[in-house]
Amino acid sequence: MDKTSHRSVSDRRSIYYWKCDRPQAFHGVLRVTTAEEDAALLKGVRQILKNAFSEPFELLPGVGEGTHRTFQLHHQEKTYFVRVEDGPEGDTHLETESHILRALSKINIPVPHVYFCDVSRKEAPFSVQVITHYPTSDLNRLYRKEKFSLLPIAEDIGNFVARWQALPLANFGPLEKSEIDKTLRGFHPCYADYFTLHLDRHFRFLGDKGFLASSEIREMQQAIEMHKCLLEIEKPCLVHKDLALWNILGTAKGIVAFIDWDDAIGGDVADDLSLLGCFYSWEFLQHALRGYERERPLPPDFSQRFWLHLLRNMLVKAVIRIGAGYFDQTQSNFLMAAGGDSLRRTTHEKLLVACRGLKENRPLTDL
Repeated sequence: MDKTSHRSVSDRRSIYYWKCDRPQAFHGVLRVTTAEEDAALLKGVRQILKNAFSEPFELLPGVGEGTHRTFQLHHQEKTYFVRVEDGPEGDTHLETESHILRALSKINIPVPHVYFCDVSRKEAPFSVQVITHYPTSDLNRLYRKEKFSLLPIAEDIGNFVARWQALPLANFGPLEKSEIDKTLRGFHPCYADYFTLHLDRHFRFLGDKGFLASSEIREMQQAIEMHKCLLEIEKPCLVHKDLALWNILGTAKGIVAFIDWDDAIGGDVADDLSLLGCFYSWEFLQHALRGYERERPLPPDFSQRFWLHLLRNMLVKAVIRIGAGYFDQTQSNFLMAAGGDSLRRTTHEKLLVACRGLKENRPLTDL
């Protein structure tokens, strides 16, 4: 039941991070739709799914806090999860993500199975993917509700990061499937070209919004420039690029599946681990590193690579949080237990910690 387009996926070579760098920035997080638009979308999704699932089937609104529209598909006593990319860019990247999921499954990483993917946009102006539906919550929601210890799970997360870094890739940055050799290949032959993509624009945005002072921007720019030698890596590894508890399904007993791989790139070994540092404490990271090292050793310059990538990732998080209006919210959401003022402070503090860690080669306990 796999109907994927044979044309190449949409070109993401000019994108560092899709959510804030896409032509229609923040489309997925600032979406406001009318009842008529919702009805038209539902009708179009039903039409596309008729190509793979015999009627009758039931299509109900799904849950999730990502950038895609989601549905639950009920067909012949089985439930599936449906993701829809309806942005105006005509993006077809769900096809590439489907290839990533299949490749990860082959190396025994717990990810959803892809039952159907259509990015042709022939019958409706959007892309559709049908994957496994899991009758369980994401770990972030479960942790807030039950308050169980995350530390054993942190160790498992780190171990899985090390394991998926073994997936063969070519080049850096956002991935596409090569039609020549069927490998997953990044758009950039040089990692520094990807890492610095839109970096000046992100700094400018944060300065214009009054989030970073000009002196802070200069200090961060200088810290990155001083450590640009760390970007001279020869071989990429797979990076999830949005690794957090809300993208991991499971229970208090363990991990069921890693989800939302559409931002995955070819990158640096420290990147996913630094993403954990964007949200969680040193204690959590320490256990993740312990799990990682059960599978493979950390590079000798890991701490500097960690701070460098924490800084880059927090710059993107700050851009998204401002652009999506998270700092203006007063109620809790998946990202924050308190209001936006608290999130603003912690985001700013984390950026300063990352910059200081990079400049002074601080121990990771500073996290």
